[in-house]
Amino acid sequence: MKTVKQVYLYKVLIMGIIKVQNIRVYAYHGCLIEEEKIGSDYRVDIKVKADLSKSTKTDSLSDTVDYVHLNKIVKEEMAIRAKLLEYVADRILDRIFDEIPMVNLAEVSVSKINPPIGGNVEKVTVELRKKRK
Repeated sequence: MKTVKQVYLYKVLIMGIIKVQNIRVYAYHGCLIEEEKIGSDYRVDIKVKADLSKSTKTDSLSDTVDYVHLNKIVKEEMAIRAKLLEYVADRILDRIFDEIPMVNLAEVSVSKINPPIGGNVEKVTVELRKKRK
Protein backbone atom coordinates (compact mmCIF):
# COMPACT_ATOMS: atom_id res chain seq x y z
CA MET A 1 0.00 0.00 0.00
CA LYS A 2 1.30 3.44 -0.95
CA THR A 3 1.67 6.18 1.58
CA VAL A 4 0.50 9.73 0.89
CA LYS A 5 4.12 10.77 0.38
CA GLN A 6 4.65 8.08 -2.26
CA VAL A 7 1.57 9.09 -4.24
CA TYR A 8 2.84 12.65 -4.67
CA LEU A 9 6.24 11.53 -5.94
CA TYR A 10 4.71 10.74 -9.33
CA LYS A 11 4.33 13.78 -11.53
CA VAL A 12 1.29 13.66 -13.76
CA LEU A 13 1.69 15.36 -17.13
CA ILE A 14 -1.39 17.10 -18.44
CA MET A 15 -0.79 17.62 -22.14
CA GLY A 16 -3.16 20.31 -23.27
CA ILE A 17 -4.11 21.99 -26.50
CA ILE A 18 -4.57 25.72 -26.86
CA LYS A 19 -6.17 27.06 -30.03
CA VAL A 20 -6.43 30.61 -31.29
CA GLN A 21 -8.81 30.54 -34.23
CA ASN A 22 -9.84 32.95 -36.93
CA ILE A 23 -7.23 35.64 -36.34
CA ARG A 24 -8.15 38.14 -39.05
CA VAL A 25 -5.51 40.42 -40.54
CA TYR A 26 -5.04 42.53 -43.63
CA ALA A 27 -1.66 41.95 -45.27
CA TYR A 28 0.26 42.25 -48.52
CA HIS A 29 1.50 38.72 -49.31
CA GLY A 30 1.67 37.24 -52.78
CA CYS A 31 3.70 36.96 -55.96
CA LEU A 32 1.70 39.51 -57.94
CA ILE A 33 2.57 43.20 -57.96
CA GLU A 34 -1.12 43.98 -57.36
CA GLU A 35 -1.09 41.94 -54.15
CA GLU A 36 1.83 43.97 -52.86
CA LYS A 37 -0.03 47.23 -53.53
CA ILE A 38 -3.66 46.34 -52.77
CA GLY A 39 -3.34 43.63 -50.11
CA SER A 40 -5.86 41.02 -49.03
CA ASP A 41 -7.77 39.69 -46.07
CA TYR A 42 -6.20 36.73 -44.29
CA ARG A 43 -7.25 34.27 -41.63
CA VAL A 44 -4.77 32.50 -39.34
CA ASP A 45 -5.45 29.59 -36.99
CA ILE A 46 -2.96 28.41 -34.36
CA LYS A 47 -2.94 25.20 -32.35
CA VAL A 48 -0.24 24.45 -29.77
CA LYS A 49 0.35 21.52 -27.45
CA ALA A 50 2.07 21.99 -24.11
CA ASP A 51 2.33 20.50 -20.64
CA LEU A 52 -0.38 22.37 -18.74
CA SER A 53 0.11 20.44 -15.48
CA LYS A 54 1.37 23.43 -13.53
CA SER A 55 -1.20 25.96 -14.75
CA THR A 56 -4.08 23.60 -13.91
CA LYS A 57 -2.92 23.77 -10.27
CA THR A 58 -1.69 27.36 -9.95
CA ASP A 59 -4.24 29.30 -12.03
CA SER A 60 -1.34 31.54 -13.05
CA LEU A 61 -0.87 33.02 -16.52
CA SER A 62 2.91 32.68 -16.19
CA ASP A 63 2.50 28.87 -16.00
CA THR A 64 0.68 28.47 -19.31
CA VAL A 65 0.82 29.45 -22.97
CA ASP A 66 -0.51 32.99 -23.18
CA TYR A 67 -2.80 33.20 -26.21
CA VAL A 68 -2.32 36.97 -26.26
CA HIS A 69 1.35 36.25 -27.01
CA LEU A 70 0.35 33.85 -29.81
CA ASN A 71 -1.92 36.49 -31.32
CA LYS A 72 0.88 39.08 -31.14
CA ILE A 73 3.30 36.77 -32.97
CA VAL A 74 0.77 36.19 -35.74
CA LYS A 75 0.01 39.88 -36.22
CA GLU A 76 3.69 40.87 -36.28
CA GLU A 77 4.70 38.14 -38.74
CA MET A 78 1.72 38.76 -41.01
CA ALA A 79 2.77 42.42 -41.22
CA ILE A 80 6.09 41.41 -42.86
CA ARG A 81 5.51 40.92 -46.58
CA ALA A 82 6.25 37.55 -48.19
CA LYS A 83 5.53 36.00 -51.55
CA LEU A 84 4.45 32.61 -50.19
CA LEU A 85 2.01 31.73 -47.42
CA GLU A 86 4.18 28.81 -46.34
CA TYR A 87 7.07 31.21 -45.76
CA VAL A 88 4.93 33.30 -43.40
CA ALA A 89 3.55 30.20 -41.66
CA ASP A 90 7.07 28.90 -41.03
CA ARG A 91 8.15 32.23 -39.54
CA ILE A 92 5.17 32.12 -37.18
CA LEU A 93 6.11 28.60 -36.05
CA ASP A 94 9.75 29.57 -35.54
CA ARG A 95 8.76 32.49 -33.33
CA ILE A 96 6.41 30.33 -31.26
CA PHE A 97 9.24 27.88 -30.52
CA ASP A 98 11.77 30.66 -29.91
CA GLU A 99 9.58 32.66 -27.55
CA ILE A 100 7.40 30.07 -25.78
CA PRO A 101 9.61 27.25 -24.45
CA MET A 102 6.77 25.16 -23.03
CA VAL A 103 5.23 24.55 -26.47
CA ASN A 104 6.05 21.02 -27.67
CA LEU A 105 4.09 20.98 -30.92
CA ALA A 106 2.55 23.77 -32.98
CA GLU A 107 0.32 23.94 -36.04
CA VAL A 108 -0.54 27.00 -38.07
CA SER A 109 -2.83 27.55 -41.02
CA VAL A 110 -2.69 30.73 -43.06
CA SER A 111 -5.58 31.42 -45.43
CA LYS A 112 -5.83 34.08 -48.12
CA ILE A 113 -9.48 35.08 -48.51
CA ASN A 114 -10.74 35.55 -52.10
CA PRO A 115 -7.36 34.98 -53.76
CA PRO A 116 -6.75 36.47 -57.21
CA ILE A 117 -6.49 33.16 -59.09
CA GLY A 118 -9.03 33.67 -61.86
CA GLY A 119 -12.04 31.97 -60.34
CA ASN A 120 -14.64 32.10 -57.63
CA VAL A 121 -12.51 30.72 -54.78
CA GLU A 122 -13.34 31.40 -51.13
CA LYS A 123 -9.80 30.93 -49.83
CA VAL A 124 -6.49 29.15 -50.23
CA THR A 125 -4.83 27.72 -47.13
CA VAL A 126 -1.37 26.52 -46.20
CA GLU A 127 -1.00 24.38 -43.07
CA LEU A 128 2.31 23.65 -41.38
CA ARG A 129 3.18 21.68 -38.27
CA LYS A 130 6.39 21.54 -36.24
CA LYS A 131 7.49 19.58 -33.21
CA ARG A 132 10.15 20.70 -30.75
CA LYS A 133 13.35 18.68 -31.16
